[in-house]
Amino acid sequence: MNVVRYRRWPQAAFAAELAPLFGRTAFAAPAANAEQWQPRVDIREEPEAFVLLADLPGIDPAQIQLQMDRNVLSLKGERTGGELAEGHQRLLGERRHGAFERRFALPDTADAEGITATGRHGVLEVRIPKKAEVAPRRIVVGEAG
Repeated sequence: MNVVRYRRWPQAAFAAELAPLFGRTAFAAPAANAEQWQPRVDIREEPEAFVLLADLPGIDPAQIQLQMDRNVLSLKGERTGGELAEGHQRLLGERRHGAFERRFALPDTADAEGITATGRHGVLEVRIPKKAEVAPRRIVVGEAG
């Protein structure tokens, strides 16, 4: 008689094996230093574009740097305000300050030339249009001679 361990979710072992393969999305960047402040980001895919939303409260949109290089979108900036005036004492300090940088590898279908970005109410929205799909075309072969 064989003894088989009962698992509440039998697919857990399979999921654990696949996790290293799918643990990152196409947009993921290498893990950053845990001490460094990083804005939270959502990325969604729409029929015509990829949309990146970054929470950047307290940061002037004019101070945010976006750069595209070899299908990698870099988002850089700095949130200031962590300094205390002389004679002031911090009683609670939960908000992170300082420079940040995030990088996102874009899929080949992203159109780097059409990227736009807007900042409103502390949220940066970056729209990355998709390239038009190239439909296959039929080539007629003629006779030589």
